[in-house]
Amino acid sequence: MTRIRKSMTKWGLSVAQVGLAVSIAAAPAVPTQASDFDGFDGLDFGTIVQRGMERSSLTWFGVGKPLKESASPTTGNYRTPAQQASEQVLLAEGLRAEYVTRNAANAADMFAFWPSDDNPSHLIFCIEGGRQDLGTFLPGGFLRKFNPAVQRIKLSDGSVETILRGTSSCDGIRRTPWQTILATEEASDGGAYEIINPLAVTNQTITDRALGSIVDQNGLPSTSIVKRTALPRMAWEGIGITPEGVVYAGDELRPGSPANADGGAMFKFVPVVPRTATGPIASLADSPLVAGNVYALQVSCQSSSQQFGQGCEIGNGAWINVSAANARTDANSLGATGFYRPEDLEVDEMYQGPGIRFCWTNTGLAEGGNYGEVLCGVDSAPLTGSATQRTVVVNRFVEGDADFNQPDNFAFQPKTGNHYVIEDNPNGDIFACLPDGTDRDIKTDGCVKILSVKDFSAEPTGFKFTADGRTAYLSIQHSNDGSMAKVDDYATDDIIKITGFRIPFRFER
Repeated sequence: MTRIRKSMTKWGLSVAQVGLAVSIAAAPAVPTQASDFDGFDGLDFGTIVQRGMERSSLTWFGVGKPLKESASPTTGNYRTPAQQASEQVLLAEGLRAEYVTRNAANAADMFAFWPSDDNPSHLIFCIEGGRQDLGTFLPGGFLRKFNPAVQRIKLSDGSVETILRGTSSCDGIRRTPWQTILATEEASDGGAYEIINPLAVTNQTITDRALGSIVDQNGLPSTSIVKRTALPRMAWEGIGITPEGVVYAGDELRPGSPANADGGAMFKFVPVVPRTATGPIASLADSPLVAGNVYALQVSCQSSSQQFGQGCEIGNGAWINVSAANARTDANSLGATGFYRPEDLEVDEMYQGPGIRFCWTNTGLAEGGNYGEVLCGVDSAPLTGSATQRTVVVNRFVEGDADFNQPDNFAFQPKTGNHYVIEDNPNGDIFACLPDGTDRDIKTDGCVKILSVKDFSAEPTGFKFTADGRTAYLSIQHSNDGSMAKVDDYATDDIIKITGFRIPFRFER
């Protein structure tokens, strides 16, 4: 009996609730009063498990009581100068919100910690606005001022400085293992830009996106930022980078756009010269992103041959060679697997191998009954690209529903391996999902809602943990700014710090 009570405590269940579960298995015909099992919806066993997980969320997720409902929609200009950070988000019990800055450029999206996840001094943000001449000049008076594209935010005081201007929808961004920043565009002709010494670079401008022409504040060709044309041209968002310079990323494209397209493909870049050294590079010429080959993922329904097409979006995958300049077109014509708007992608740093585990979100469209999903793949040979050698196994990890839908951003929590999934919705929510355990299935063991954005004109994005897993940052993106002043001739967004996450005792070392 003591052992049973300990198990019940672990799951947050009462004697009556465990009795209900037993009665379902042993004597389902026996009448039972649903009122005897408060909050457990009568005889539904799935609800028992879900509620038990929610009641013991501190044990599994390191947060107190999770959210049962999302924040109520707001109207008008909800964002105001006097607003507190706690008024921006509804949080699970024990979590706290504070501003980092209220002056990030409008549509601040994903970010990278600099110089490390362990002890960051800055957040390096992609700004997802369109390319726009702001009608004024940069300091010096002779170079036109374009939209902020990449910004650095100093954590000690919230000050914001613009590194690069003139992208079209900067979205995906990562710090590379060789200490540069890779910033990418979510556009049909989206490019990738590598930045060295990002704290020493200010107000550089892309003068020609197609040619990759970039100048510094004096109008001279940049020596700190370069467009990486060896990487695929596509609508970038999620990025995974290995120490050797292998890059995993998806094309944020929906099926049927353009007509008869299969959807967004997943790509892999393999450098011609994989990096073997450690530490930062001395110049951009030393980057493994200088040259390489691009491959698109083709998932097969067979174990010994490439039988691909509709219905084969999970299973064994091979990599088919495509050109960087025409990656999207080549992927579609050569039979790469199409997904519904693949967006954020993260490499699982806690995966023990062999190979690389990466997970990404397929956003879907809730109004169409496609609630989206998170897929995970294991590539057993990251440096290999072959149309006949099946090195990847892809399976679903989270499937959306009417409440948990249109996943966009994704983050692993260090120490725990919990997966955090961020919705692409007004009043968007953030869910924490357990890793798969030793049970029979290969999906998450369960998810709870831990955050909901209150402003109906905004959504959460760019969510990411520091290395200790106890602090996270996020952007409250594209709020209605009618009550807020512009900064640098541009509308603004709020960046928020969330604290109070605990590491469950079983992970403490």
